[in-house]
Amino acid sequence: MIIAKRHKYILDKLKEAGYVSVAALSREMDVTMVTVRKDLRILEEKGLLFRTHGSATPVSPYVNDKPVTEKRLVQVSQKNAIASKATELLVQDDVIIIGSGTTVLAFAQSIPRTLSLTVLTAAMNVSMALMDVPKAEVVQLGGVVRKSSSSVVGHFAENMIKDFACSKLFISVDGIDPEFGLTTSNLLEAHLNSIMIASAQKTIVLADSSKFGKKSFGKIAKIEDIDTLIVDKNLSTHYVEMLEERGVEVILV
Repeated sequence: MIIAKRHKYILDKLKEAGYVSVAALSREMDVTMVTVRKDLRILEEKGLLFRTHGSATPVSPYVNDKPVTEKRLVQVSQKNAIASKATELLVQDDVIIIGSGTTVLAFAQSIPRTLSLTVLTAAMNVSMALMDVPKAEVVQLGGVVRKSSSSVVGHFAENMIKDFACSKLFISVDGIDPEFGLTTSNLLEAHLNSIMIASAQKTIVLADSSKFGKKSFGKIAKIEDIDTLIVDKNLSTHYVEMLEERGVEVILV
């Protein structure tokens, strides 16, 4: 395959899947991985993609910290649909953990008022949202306040969460990268989320499709560490297949 055809093939795959790997391109185009890396470097120099370790994405994969006041204005309909679907996984007398972020806040706001729940959370806006759920007992974790996320972080929250065993954890993330895993922009929040995963029998990630192919500073977990992902139908079949191959239940809304 000549270079022009290879470049067109790579860009078409990126448009279709939102992500390409060097190994897969090498097999599909029947060229060496060295050749693929050279092709990706040329395309990146032209501003047509962004290279990462062993792969490429059509846009920059790196995500910076943004306040919840800004995040809540993005992908609103998708977040609301994901949040509504997530409430269907709740049962009476559940003991759950809810992380921080705008999607899980929408989830907390969607919880039926008739449900009896015990909820642990580091997010103060989640606690406030649950004040209107009469049968919800809320355990607010303590610690250092992150104003940008309206949540707490640090060893006080981490030590407290270790004393509980919960049935489900509902978290949202800033990025989901096939190789690097689940990430968020703050290192302390990432560490707290990883401890939450260890304290829950089942981890449910609520994330819209724009989070895929992105990565932030703090790693939360590997993709294999989560049980269920609820995401909008705009997610490419490439990512759905990749997640299911790694044992993740994918619920599209």
